[in-house]
Amino acid sequence: MRFLRRSLVGIFLLSMTLAILAWAGNTVRGAVAERMAQEPRSFPQRERVIAVNVTDVTPQTITPTLTVFGELRSQRTLDLRSPVGGTVLSADAALTEGGQISAGQTLLQIDPTEAEAALDRIKADLQDAQAELRDAQRNITLAQDELTASEEQVTLRTTALTRARDLQTRGVGTTAAVENAELAVSSAQAAVLSRRQAVAQAEARIDQATTRLARVQISLAEAERDVQDTTVVAAFDGVLSDVSISNGGRVTPNERFAQLVDPSRLEVSFRVSTSQYARLLDDDGVLMKAPISVALDVSGVNLTATGQIIRESASVGAGQTGRLLFASLDAAPGFRPGDFVTVAIAEPDLEQVALVPATAVSADGTVLALDDEDRLSTVSVELLRRQGDDVIITTDGLAGRTIVAERSPLIGAGIKVNPIRPGQADAPPPEPEMITLDDERRAKLVAFVTESRMPEEAKARVLSQLEQPEVSSETVARIEQRMGS
Repeated sequence: MRFLRRSLVGIFLLSMTLAILAWAGNTVRGAVAERMAQEPRSFPQRERVIAVNVTDVTPQTITPTLTVFGELRSQRTLDLRSPVGGTVLSADAALTEGGQISAGQTLLQIDPTEAEAALDRIKADLQDAQAELRDAQRNITLAQDELTASEEQVTLRTTALTRARDLQTRGVGTTAAVENAELAVSSAQAAVLSRRQAVAQAEARIDQATTRLARVQISLAEAERDVQDTTVVAAFDGVLSDVSISNGGRVTPNERFAQLVDPSRLEVSFRVSTSQYARLLDDDGVLMKAPISVALDVSGVNLTATGQIIRESASVGAGQTGRLLFASLDAAPGFRPGDFVTVAIAEPDLEQVALVPATAVSADGTVLALDDEDRLSTVSVELLRRQGDDVIITTDGLAGRTIVAERSPLIGAGIKVNPIRPGQADAPPPEPEMITLDDERRAKLVAFVTESRMPEEAKARVLSQLEQPEVSSETVARIEQRMGS
């Protein structure tokens, strides 16, 4: 009896279990059938629009600026050297590094004792030379007088010889008398020849005395110049540098003791490449006198000056490239020779070109231009110059159009973009459009957000917005798109 009761209870439990399983299976089947019977949810597909910075291309005339680096130098620099050697007796107080010097100012006084002694010896030699010349002049006068007397003796002897021969012809004179007269003429002629030699020697002595006097006069001029060179004066107004002498020091001949620099006449030397040099030539191939400006950044304070190109180097130089150019500067207060400055050179004007950011042009020389539907297309341009972070390009086919200012790998031809013009990104965002929801629509939105898998913080924020009398249209559209309605 007990066995039967337990069997019946087991059968009852088994029946209940089977009934519950059947009910659960029917519930699952109904849910699946209902799910399958529903219309498939569809989400609207939207084209991706990328926001990009753009700029307008406006043809204009631009003066390109070529920027290089250069070094300032003075057009007038003089090495101060001591022409003579000796001990420095006195030096001007301005003979120091950076001393301001005026033209004609005495800088250095060297001990003139040796130079003055040499001058005195030369003066004594000059007196000897002058005396020698006077003696030679007197000697030639005497020699000429003796020559004249000898010539008169020859004349008298010749007359006596003629008379003796005449007497012999008439039979009055003798042969011995004629011979004696001939010997006398011969002796007189020999005396004339001797006097002529004496005159020639006297003339040679005058020439020698004259030459000696000229040499002594040259030595005198050198000695006087040596005495004058013991005093060193400034040739022009300027500033001293590299001073290496003081009172009591000793200098050797031609020793450099300072350098005089004129800071008011400055020029800048700078090197450009061959292509840059070619852009500075005119139609005749002559270097243009292009205007320049130099700048020196000193602790945040820019010193600037203007000038123009004046010449170029004659050769490139060993181990160098390009061209070395020189430009004179106008008034340049604050600048000093040796300053390393930035040189900006104004090139010839370029017409019908545009200045755009360098990031707008790709490596293959193309830009992305916008059409009427804000879609991108590729346009080829010619890059003419680089100006810092900008470039100068041709405007063929781009006049008046808008191009992308900053390219990125995410954009390309055919992509639709949202153009952001300069200044537009800094403007405050527009106020969102607010709408009023009816109760049924609000309830659907709240129910969807409540059952969604959004983070709790985001869910609470969206629910707080939906509880307001007016809700942003963007928020409502975003939720309804997710609902599939």
